[in-house]
Amino acid sequence: MICPQTLMNRLRRDETGAALVEFAILLPILLLLFAVIIEGGRLMWSYQTVVAGVRDAARYVARAAPQNICSDGGSLAGYADTVGDIVRESISGNALFPAGVTVLSVTPTLDCITGTYRISPVGVVEVSARLQITFPFASIFGFNGGTLGTVTTTVRDQNRVFGT
Repeated sequence: MICPQTLMNRLRRDETGAALVEFAILLPILLLLFAVIIEGGRLMWSYQTVVAGVRDAARYVARAAPQNICSDGGSLAGYADTVGDIVRESISGNALFPAGVTVLSVTPTLDCITGTYRISPVGVVEVSARLQITFPFASIFGFNGGTLGTVTTTVRDQNRVFGT
């Protein structure tokens, strides 16, 4: 028969399974880190897509609007739907953004700048898009007392009106 003291000494010195226990402790942290990296990349991709869409929309309006829009008292109201489609959809008409990323509004505005230019006043188009990002892992941050719900930001781009 083995003495209980000897059995306890053997058990304390036995390290089989220690790596499995360490892995089990680190696995949730590694999975969380992996998920945050993936979601962060997805959100950055979505943000860059909005930036590119706003830039393309501003370029479109700068080319489609007439060059003398300021002197004729024109407006960009007729371009609002097209500009919104350029920012929100791909060229084939499919939605660009995953769940959690929402384009709230897209607004084209015209600023007429006077000065000693060849053509005065000069029209400058600004397209601005309000973007709302809802973090999919927001509830995980609630465990440690933090909150991470939604972020709302505005993306803007300007172009001089060159006209058709």
